[in-house]
Amino acid sequence: MSWLFWVGLAVAVGLLAALTGVKPKGTKPVARTQMMGIARIVLVLIVLTLLFVGYRGCGAPAGP
Repeated sequence: MSWLFWVGLAVAVGLLAALTGVKPKGTKPVARTQMMGIARIVLVLIVLTLLFVGYRGCGAPAGP
């Protein structure tokens, strides 16, 4: 497996942890704060951007 697969897997695990609010024991709760909400939105936007770039770069027609 290529290094890109492992990077993608690490990003997917991080995204899943951020979206679900998983946290280690003994830490401050941040799952319901405004900052966590913004972080989730930013993560989703980054993923959508990367999916779009990947779609455009994998043989999809470039358009007019």
